[in-house]
Amino acid sequence: MDSAEPTTNSQPDSMSLEADEASVEITLKFPPEKHTQKWTFSPTDTFEHLLLTLSLEFPSYDWSKAKALLEKRQPGLKSIYTPSDDSALPLSTLNHTTLRLLAPQTSALTTLQDQRIAAETWQAKRALARARYSRLPAPQQRTTADLTHTFHTLRALSHLPHPSRSLALLERLKADPGIRAAMRKHQFSVGLLTEMDPASATAASHEGVTRILGLNRNRGEVVELRLRTDAYDGWRDYRTIRKTLCHELAHNVHSEHDSHFWALCRQIEGEVERADWTRGGRAVGAEEFALERGAGEEWEGGGGNAVVHDTGGSGNCLK
Repeated sequence: MDSAEPTTNSQPDSMSLEADEASVEITLKFPPEKHTQKWTFSPTDTFEHLLLTLSLEFPSYDWSKAKALLEKRQPGLKSIYTPSDDSALPLSTLNHTTLRLLAPQTSALTTLQDQRIAAETWQAKRALARARYSRLPAPQQRTTADLTHTFHTLRALSHLPHPSRSLALLERLKADPGIRAAMRKHQFSVGLLTEMDPASATAASHEGVTRILGLNRNRGEVVELRLRTDAYDGWRDYRTIRKTLCHELAHNVHSEHDSHFWALCRQIEGEVERADWTRGGRAVGAEEFALERGAGEEWEGGGGNAVVHDTGGSGNCLK
């Protein structure tokens, strides 16, 4: 994972990239948190997956007792959806609708228990999907792998300027041939891929400015990426963000930044570059080389974060 000057105004050349036409868009309103935002899902996701994603975003509520009210009645659709009756409902049925969500709050102890159970359920479903996948014919395996080992939900921050551009960048990462190849090979599955607010992930001290570039929660349930410049006047370099994503994907396996983590991180970076070598690396003979890491910054990590410090020097230090 490398770094670029955080205040650069350069934008990826695909900021005009449109969202995947096959994606499902649902506007979710949750009054207790004053949340109104359009969420993007995979067409294979179900109502159960929507509630699981909400439990990660708002963990202090009991989503097993939630209700989703359809704001505008449409032919063929119910007015109320619940986990007990509609968990297997494909979200494609609710494409381009608006749901108002109701859910009771839980105690702190219950919240921790629910998070643990949700994590165990998530892992169990992934294991079951892998077992089914191994019995499919090769062509069907590839299709199933792309649907299973992917980023199931993409979300930009609606309170920041031009959220559609951030969503387009997340879509580009999801569709990146190198990222897709690495996701399939390592059987990674990420529940929510979202952007990080630079203001909430930047701190200044006498030692310099510290910027969190990425965060992985619960080994792939949520991955956050710093997409924007500090001044909100542009987006960071695409290849730099992609390297950050490689770093966070390595945290799906290793929490600490030890030798095993860095070996996997470099392996994923290399796999992504090779699968997309026309953009990612320079082909020299039979080998490919990734571009050099940026100068003047010091990297360190812990707890699933990718952190960069401006040092003003001319070298790097990877810890």
